[in-house]
Amino acid sequence: MKQCQVIQELEAGLLKSNIPDFRVGDTVSIHTRIIEGDKERLQVFTGTVIARKGAGLSETFSIYRVSYGSGMERVFMLHSPKIAKIDIIKVGKVRKGKLYYLRGASGKAAKVKEYIGPNKRVVAAQANASAK
Repeated sequence: MKQCQVIQELEAGLLKSNIPDFRVGDTVSIHTRIIEGDKERLQVFTGTVIARKGAGLSETFSIYRVSYGSGMERVFMLHSPKIAKIDIIKVGKVRKGKLYYLRGASGKAAKVKEYIGPNKRVVAAQANASAK
């Protein structure tokens, strides 16, 4: 057995299975576990997905939002144990793989058009959430 195959088998056991199918342009809400001293709480970060990178256990995604007039960007590991839940709020209609142009945009130019119509991804995500 090659070393690459062994690593893939080890990573397969660590992958999360309850991740919704979200893409670049979607507005999502990320619930992260924050540990302060001996207490643990959930913190919610809501924003637009501007990038997804990597594959497997090392896959990351970037969330961007404007808060109090300044832009905030956070990069999350998709399969991190610190992420408690991911909710899809809006499905965006974009034609690019990376939305880095949103960083410098303001006002109406910083908005992503919402996909109107039946979306199979959102319906499936809502069905999975209600089944649990």
